[in-house]
Parts: sequence; structure tokens; C-alpha cells
Amino acid sequence: MISVKGLYKSFGENTILKNIDLEVAKGETTVIIGPSGSGKTTLLRCMNLLETPDCGTIKIGQNELNIDGKSKLKQTDIIALRKNTGMVFQGFHLFPHKTALENIIEGQITVLKRSKQEAYGKAVALLEKVGLSNKKDSYPHELSGGQQQRVAIARAMAMEPEVLLFDEPTSALDPELAAEVIKVMKDLSNEGMTMVVVTHKMSFAKEAAHRVIFMDQGVIVEEGTPEQVFENTNNERLKQFLSMID
Repeated sequence: MISVKGLYKSFGENTILKNIDLEVAKGETTVIIGPSGSGKTTLLRCMNLLETPDCGTIKIGQNELNIDGKSKLKQTDIIALRKNTGMVFQGFHLFPHKTALENIIEGQITVLKRSKQEAYGKAVALLEKVGLSNKKDSYPHELSGGQQQRVAIARAMAMEPEVLLFDEPTSALDPELAAEVIKVMKDLSNEGMTMVVVTHKMSFAKEAAHRVIFMDQGVIVEEGTPEQVFENTNNERLKQFLSMID
């Protein structure tokens, strides 16, 4: 489903990602953990081409891009790859002047060219799925942070992506509101949605991930099942990180 090979990314003279290889199977939830500045978010943004890698190969579904740092990427290729992905950010990025329902409808009409009736039906079903049927006519300022993030997830799902990418989706939320969002994400994982999640929530990684990746200083230091990473690792850097988190 997702294949990343030989990925490098620098900002000026600072190399953020160093020869990243990553494979995510269809229906798998992969969680990326690591200290701040390790390259987790940059990797996620490169996968969606919000940041352009210096070089490497990215394949999502049937769309593959080979980046050599010399040839400019074609906009059609970028759009084709992005159509396969939905992204949920730390900030909710909802349109403040539109209701929850309208936020979910907008992209369906403008990008997918769905009829208003079809987009409406999809939006209503997704709001029910994330537990917000009673908030469909509410504006973002009338919603809690957890509710806004659940609307953002519903909006991403409305585009019917093959992959959902989450960048610290609960970092701006208090524990109770974060739990609302994590429940929705766990449900998606159990339903077989292919997901890549950058998070500091070790509990989510332990309970929902099929595979956990630990990054440090721009490289993948260790990867494996939650049991392998959290309970049976021999890597001293990972042990140090987990002891600080605990």
C-alpha cells in the first residue's frame, strides 16, 4: 500500500531525513514515535508531498513517484498521489465560517465533483460515525477541540482516501478530549483503514498499532510489533526514550 525508499530531505545544510525505507501494508496501522526533531512530521509531510523530498521513491497505492532532486515534479503526479491520502493535522484547519456538515461537504463537491445530495448523505453518515450527529449545524467555535478534530477526521474520510496520515492529532487536546479522538482512530484501525500515525501517545501505539517505528536524528532506529518495540527491545537509545516517556 505504502512504499518509501531511499528518502532524503534537507532544509539548508540540515539533513532531516537520511535514507528512509518504509513499508506499510494495506489495512495496517503504523505508529511513528521518537523525540522532537527526529524527523517524524517531516517524513509524514513528505509522504503527502506537503514537503518535497530531495530524492527517493514514494509509492501509495498504484501511484509512484521517483524524485531525483533535479527534475521538477509534475503537478498532475502530485495531485494523483494526494488523492490517495487524507491528512489530519495537529491543528484542526476547519473553515471557521462553515458548519461541521459544510466542512465535510466542501471538498466532496469541489474536488470529487459529487452532487450536493450525495455529498450531504456522505457527510451525515460520517458525522454519525465519529459520534457527532447532533453537531452537524454547529460552527467550529461552538465545538470543543476533540469535536473539531473528529470533524477533521470525518472530512478526510469523506474524500475516500486509501491511506490516512495523522500528525500528532491529540497533541493540542487535554486527556479527556484526546480520548474521544483516539477512540475514533482505534475504530478506524479495527475496520482495516490503512493509517500512519505520528504520536506521543504510547498507549495508542501499544493498543492500536500493528507496527511501531522509532525514529531518532532522521533515521529509523528500530521497528517491530508493539511487543517487540516496547517490551523486548535491545536498543539502548529506544530504551532511554521510553524511560523518559514513562
